[in-house]
Amino acid sequence: LLKRGNGLFGSAEQTGSIGVVTINCARLGFRFAGDWQSMIEELDRLLDLASSSLEIKRKLVQRQIDSGLLPYTKRYLGTLRNHFSTIGVNGLNEFVRNFTHDTEDITTPEGQRLALEFLGHVRRRLVEFQESTGHLYNLEASPAEGATYRLAKEDRKRYPGIIQAGTDDAPYYTNSSQLPVDYTTDPFEALGLQEPLQRMYTGGTVFHLYLGERAPSAESCKLLVRRVLENFRIPYLTITPTFSVCPSHGYLEGEHEKCPECGSDCEVWTRVMGYHRPVSGYNRGKQAEYEQRREFTPAWSAAG
Repeated sequence: LLKRGNGLFGSAEQTGSIGVVTINCARLGFRFAGDWQSMIEELDRLLDLASSSLEIKRKLVQRQIDSGLLPYTKRYLGTLRNHFSTIGVNGLNEFVRNFTHDTEDITTPEGQRLALEFLGHVRRRLVEFQESTGHLYNLEASPAEGATYRLAKEDRKRYPGIIQAGTDDAPYYTNSSQLPVDYTTDPFEALGLQEPLQRMYTGGTVFHLYLGERAPSAESCKLLVRRVLENFRIPYLTITPTFSVCPSHGYLEGEHEKCPECGSDCEVWTRVMGYHRPVSGYNRGKQAEYEQRREFTPAWSAAG
């Protein structure tokens, strides 16, 4: 794997993930507020369950390949030896808030310490799984495009009083170990807080620079990316400007509910974590997240 790279997200050929199991961190923080040892014991139980489910899936898929039920996979992939069993996390900011009775969040020094300890424990357990099973494991910042809303909805029913992001009608959990979406407009402040957290992941993770405008030039965008990568050890980065589409006039910079030329309704597009989608197609939790997000001020001149 170390000798083969340069694929999508830097992955090598003939590798991938058997599946992803995401840990609901916010629920752990609420159920075991202030009791780290009990929380770790429950986390270990969930991690064991996640590993067992991924091992079962690996055996099932391999059996289907060997039986000829997946002929193209058998021809071009052949084996699952280089495939990872992936375990991810979601809602670490809400974990910290619930665990500390809302005295801290992931932006404070204590909140950062708790989040790093949490991720460090998960990493150690994944090494144990890898050694005991002989299969590859990795820790991912789960995109959780749907899970952020679904998990929050379920927890709202089961655990009244749990601290969540969003509104009463549209709750959600902050993605993986990301900052609250309304925390800052300064990209470099956000990068400084995210750098130690994002380096903990051994699987997919990304820092999205959500911008309210497009880059004034390709060179400006290039300089911004270069400055980030030279000053921060961030594994992956996206530049994500918001744009709109008018049915008559096409692409428009920024967010426009109505076309400034003809007054027609526009469709606003931005990235829902891994890929671009119209905001109108988001689930209610993701729409609430979009409404609350403070977009970064790129300071293009400073990037140079």
